[in-house]
Amino acid sequence: MITGLAHRGYPKKYPENTISSFQAALDLSYSHLELDVQLTKDGVPVVIHDTTVNRTTNGTGRVADYTFEQIRKLDAGGGQQIPTLKEVLLLAKGKAQVDIELKQSGLLYPGLEEQVLETIQVAAVQDQVFVTSFDHYAIVRTRELSRDINLGLVLYGATPAVFPLAKEINAKYVSVKHIYLTDEFVHRCDEAGIQLIAWTIDDEHDMRNLRSQYPHIWACTNELERWITVF
Repeated sequence: MITGLAHRGYPKKYPENTISSFQAALDLSYSHLELDVQLTKDGVPVVIHDTTVNRTTNGTGRVADYTFEQIRKLDAGGGQQIPTLKEVLLLAKGKAQVDIELKQSGLLYPGLEEQVLETIQVAAVQDQVFVTSFDHYAIVRTRELSRDINLGLVLYGATPAVFPLAKEINAKYVSVKHIYLTDEFVHRCDEAGIQLIAWTIDDEHDMRNLRSQYPHIWACTNELERWITVF
């Protein structure tokens, strides 16, 4: 098994955040899938990165303005549908861990945290997932709703402010844009027992540097086949 995160599946070859994309990552034996979750108008957690369907489907408009029935009629590429979170979790069950990124922005999706936790429970994959977000208030709410779910904090840049919060909510994962990694930040994560994730690395020089300097850091990438020998 390859210890790395398949970013939105295998988007270099398949439509991102679709069943075909995630299946391709599983076929390559990646240890983790990374995906993005938003809520439809009627409260169904669906896997799509943007707050609108414009870029990745043949539709237009906000995800939040589509019912589940309506959003399923869109083509997400090659005839693929936008999958539900439950579908992807069941696909990965027993095969890979899943990094579920909440695409929460303030209160754009009221109830997103509750619906995601409920889906995890229904799929019975509590020990196979961790929930992350750039919106740290969403992660705090997730901890308030569940004492046991594994949590992570996503950062664009490294900051010492993340460590007190991670300790307070018992978050075991921190994801950082790879250009901000330093020996000091890596050391502090190691001291705190935090698994550090570097995103998103597609350049060969950057990937080889990461693997040589910090072999214990997980890398998130779109270039799945390219890094098999590097991992």
